[in-house]
Amino acid sequence: MPAPDVPSLDLPALVDHHCHSVLTAELADGALAGLLTESDRPPAPGTSPFDSALGLAVRRWCPPALGLPAHAPAEEYLARRRELGAPEATRRLLAAAGLDTCLVDTGLTTAAGHPLLPLGELAEAAGARVREVVRLESVAEAVAAPPGAWAAAVREALAGAAAGAVAVKSVVAYRSGLAVPAERPSPAAVAAAAAGRRRAGGGRLTDPVLLHELLRAALEVCAELRLPLQLHTGFGDPDVTLHRADPSLLADFVRAAEPSGVPLVLLHGYPYHRQAAWLAQAFPLVYTDLGLTTSYVGPRAAAVLGEMLELAPFGKLLFSTDAYGLPELYLVGAAQFRHGLGALLDGWRADGACTAADAARLARRVAADNARRLYAL
Repeated sequence: MPAPDVPSLDLPALVDHHCHSVLTAELADGALAGLLTESDRPPAPGTSPFDSALGLAVRRWCPPALGLPAHAPAEEYLARRRELGAPEATRRLLAAAGLDTCLVDTGLTTAAGHPLLPLGELAEAAGARVREVVRLESVAEAVAAPPGAWAAAVREALAGAAAGAVAVKSVVAYRSGLAVPAERPSPAAVAAAAAGRRRAGGGRLTDPVLLHELLRAALEVCAELRLPLQLHTGFGDPDVTLHRADPSLLADFVRAAEPSGVPLVLLHGYPYHRQAAWLAQAFPLVYTDLGLTTSYVGPRAAAVLGEMLELAPFGKLLFSTDAYGLPELYLVGAAQFRHGLGALLDGWRADGACTAADAARLARRVAADNARRLYAL
């Protein structure tokens, strides 16, 4: 069955510049619904993640891919998904997303207790090219080196891991926040922090000194390999302290990074997406996207895209889904983007703000061309 009509917009197949892999395990209804929220807690009694703007978007865009009418009740949709089986449902949902290329952050390897598809299997299921984005913190956490050699060992490990990737990514927003100092930590401070980490038994990297040194090492490696550095900003799961993930806090780090020439890509941003747009407008090396925001805000997607484009240069905004675990999130992210951008640009044309040619050029750039240029695809 066809999906609901969308505003007229001729877009190429999308380049999803930030996403994660999916799982094909058969999930209980509650486990599947739990992946429709950034929370890692059970829903409140008497509530469901389907009763949200994202849940409405899933019911709008996904049922037609499985042979149901749009807005089918969640129970009918889940029953149809079980009838088809998770692998077939995954294939159909990914195909309906219309993706050309996916740049996949491999820092997450499981969802709902099940392994995510390896990149080759994701590419086959999606009918898209897939390239890797290396997560900095995952690389650093695997390094075992004497404290005095920690910085050099991490830099060497990162250079090796990123050699075949198209970008590296940091989740420092979750670990210590985005107020990254302009000054690099001293070698003595790094060695002392590494010694403390060793005494604590390693594990999750949270020490601000080590995280800030890791970002500096990433700038060096990215400059050598000509790779962008992605940075999570804005909302996420309960592990993030939201006000510390405001991208405007990165201004000092952005200024310090300018001599490296490394592009900095600010992911998600919401509810600070206007701050991210300002950074992209003010600093040539800063790029941004809306990522999973476009899915989560449901029918407000066009409005939020418009707020981003108030300041973000048209050549600096990228498309991504930040899909994780569920193939539904790929389709919803793609459909919400197409629909929202189409509605926004239809309004601009009707108001005389731009020509049809202007709108088409903007749409092509955000959908795919900006990412192709930035990541040398």
